[in-house]
Amino acid sequence: MRLIINLLLLALVAFLIFLLVQSISEPIAFKAEKDKRENAVIDKLMKVRQAQEIYRSIHNGAFAGSWEDLKGALKTGQIPYVSVIGDPDDPNFTGEITYDTTFVAARDSVRSLGWNVDSLQYIPYGGGKSFEIKADTLSYQKTLVNVVEVGTSRTAFMGKYADAAFRRYDASYNPNSFIKFGDMNKPNLSGNWER
Repeated sequence: MRLIINLLLLALVAFLIFLLVQSISEPIAFKAEKDKRENAVIDKLMKVRQAQEIYRSIHNGAFAGSWEDLKGALKTGQIPYVSVIGDPDDPNFTGEITYDTTFVAARDSVRSLGWNVDSLQYIPYGGGKSFEIKADTLSYQKTLVNVVEVGTSRTAFMGKYADAAFRRYDASYNPNSFIKFGDMNKPNLSGNWER
């Protein structure tokens, strides 16, 4: 009888140790996976923001509203580079100020950055899902401006951690919140992770 009680107590102790280890390891695993996945998505969004800047230089200030437009411009567009000859800021300069524009293939710039243009739209850890992309113009402070917004909700890339139950480990965690750059209501290219 004493042997049975000792075995039951040993089993209970083993079970309690298992629960203790689980309660410690799950929050650590969640934080590590959340940070890894969010950092990968932020890195990709920063590349997309650079790609939108290249597109904007090619298309006189407009942003790409679709992945096809963005990829097409990065593959076939020409980026203008303006050289200023003379000093327009020098009040004593008496010579003629001239502007010389040369064009460089966008694909060369993209290649030097090491990007794969065809994969820019895909969310890391997203299982083939694409970032949402929107671009338009709006009247802002009585001026017509171009705006863009690219992002995704955390549910698209958090996998098994895309559950509100994990809020118990991080009170600010909301799997339905968006991670994005840009804003469709004002001219802004900042990422919401930069605040």
